[in-house]
Amino acid sequence: MVRKAVVTAGTGGIGLETALGLAEAGFAVTVVGRNAERGARAVERINARGGEAARFLRADLSSLDEVRELAAVIAGEGELDVLVNNVGAMFADRVELGGVEGSFVVNHLSPYLLTELLLPVLKDRVVNVTSGAVVVAKKVFDAVEPPGGYYGFHWYGRAKLANLAYTLDLAHRLQGSGVKVFAADPGGAATDMTDGTMRTPKIVSPGLRVLWPLVRRTFEKSTSGPADVAARSSIIAATGEHPSGTVVGRHAVPVKPSKVAADPKVQAAVRRLSERHAPLGRVPDGVSN
Repeated sequence: MVRKAVVTAGTGGIGLETALGLAEAGFAVTVVGRNAERGARAVERINARGGEAARFLRADLSSLDEVRELAAVIAGEGELDVLVNNVGAMFADRVELGGVEGSFVVNHLSPYLLTELLLPVLKDRVVNVTSGAVVVAKKVFDAVEPPGGYYGFHWYGRAKLANLAYTLDLAHRLQGSGVKVFAADPGGAATDMTDGTMRTPKIVSPGLRVLWPLVRRTFEKSTSGPADVAARSSIIAATGEHPSGTVVGRHAVPVKPSKVAADPKVQAAVRRLSERHAPLGRVPDGVSN
């Protein structure tokens, strides 16, 4: 039987390299993205290598309604072996998506909701892509946004921290079910996000801005590698034999998870926040029960 995998934000960068790796491992890969032209090019590149035919599904994962519609399509097709939540975004200026701060939507609520809606058909594993930016995050999850001014890099890290806490919590929840859950940290790679948003000093708090040119140069050195190297952690998480709950680090080897993300109190707070802002039972506009 053909094994099926879904990779979100899989039309370019690390996501596409992850899809290519899974295709080489024998999966029939579905890549998800917003742009049909990029999707067609991604599918063409994957299929050029032979193996199971790939396909593209269009969905804007910054919209939770579109996430629900995507989940309905995938779940309606039966069992799914692997889900790789690769989607991510950083915003220089604060934006709202559906009335909720955008970074939290894209980096946490979107993969959270897609995963939860697909759990009934998932057979093997979930991989959530995390980031080293979790270390700069405010660690309070009483609300979507912490108090204080908006700084994109810190808000991105906080959303990724929420998703990492959810990942570890889900691994515990699914223990014994046969479905494994992993986090994958790709480390640095040159992507649209790092080439653009990371160049803006205002994405960090004022206390860090004086050091930002040095920090940015150091970061750019570490993100100058190719996306196919950065994708290794996701591919290993999706195909390897590590135990559920493992965080696969930037060198494609297990690393210790963040103590904050592993804290049951933080996990419970993230769970409550996620359930409040991305309820599983909500039906998208124009879709009947």
